[in-house]
Amino acid sequence: MHRPLPSRLARLVRPTLGAVLALPLLVGLVSPVAAQTSKTVKPAGVEVKVTPEMTGAGIVSSGVTLPPIPPVTGSRTQRVPSWGKPLPYPIVIADRRNNRLIEIAPDKSIIWEFPSPSLSVYRGNEDVNFSIDGKRLAISEEDNFDIHIVDYEKRALTWTYGTPDTRGSGPNLLNYPDDAHLLADGQVITADIRNCRILIIDPKDNKVTTQWGTPGKCKHNPPSQLAYPNGATPMANGDLLVTEISGPWISRITREGKVLWSVKAPNVRYPSDAFPTVDGKQVIVADFWKPGRVVIFDPATRKVTWEYFVKEGEGMLDHSSIARELPDTGDILVVDDLHDRVIVIDRKTKAIIWQYGELNKKGYTPGLLNYPDGVDLDVFRDWKAARRK
Repeated sequence: MHRPLPSRLARLVRPTLGAVLALPLLVGLVSPVAAQTSKTVKPAGVEVKVTPEMTGAGIVSSGVTLPPIPPVTGSRTQRVPSWGKPLPYPIVIADRRNNRLIEIAPDKSIIWEFPSPSLSVYRGNEDVNFSIDGKRLAISEEDNFDIHIVDYEKRALTWTYGTPDTRGSGPNLLNYPDDAHLLADGQVITADIRNCRILIIDPKDNKVTTQWGTPGKCKHNPPSQLAYPNGATPMANGDLLVTEISGPWISRITREGKVLWSVKAPNVRYPSDAFPTVDGKQVIVADFWKPGRVVIFDPATRKVTWEYFVKEGEGMLDHSSIARELPDTGDILVVDDLHDRVIVIDRKTKAIIWQYGELNKKGYTPGLLNYPDGVDLDVFRDWKAARRK
């Protein structure tokens, strides 16, 4: 029996109409052949009751007329020209309870948006990460029990793994998947929290090619057993940075499953989606707690090299789920989930120098968010030059 976990595991989510075509289980349930059979077919997973919290604001949009999308001219290693401080690049936000992805430029204009095509398949997007070529986005939906790929330029859902509103551990089933990334070889990795496993899936045939961890065996013994993993972040050389809630453990593991190191994150109660720093030498991790915290530490020594922790007031974090070190400036990008905002913290002064979303004010019109939960940088398109045209 799983032990009770803090609030991130108590949060709830959902998916897309185009994705129904990518869900073999759902298609099979409505096929003429299936309707004619007299046999009782037991569901492979457990159906989950959808609550008003899970549907959030429904299908919403900012209503902004979006500009043309510029071509991809940059990469993670050769980024497009920076906007400088306070935010060097536009950011795509997984606006969870608005059931949408939204891209915000450093000048706070909305330049791209993907509202849910259908709440029955796409609901509660909670993490978002660009593919290596910047043309696709990997999306995880914890309380909709599925993961997706979205085509950025077409604004279309192109692939889904998992069965909406159904939890389980068998084929095409997940149990609270958190974090999804498209790997360099085209496969998708996700941290399947409540199954205590990490999966690598080939979208070509929906086959699981790698599994670390074992459902029902939730303890720290990587890679064969994992204690509620909620992050599996690709590093520059292909290694994976794995975050386990219980511990709080962070491990660097090769694609072949060799554990290079495994350490407890210092000063953190509930680690959320650890990332490498820009130089790849240290780890930055958010503490999904109230008050929240951001810690940068050296995994070789466990020494904290930078920390943000404010106990009260507007600077306090409330269940921050993602922290990233920004390239070019070294400042810190943070998703402050339950404060309904995404912020940039100055590295030296620790002052909040940029913010999108208003403190404790939910909404979907320009300037507002509703439980933002994930973020990635658009270093691929020169939106700055495009805005000048």
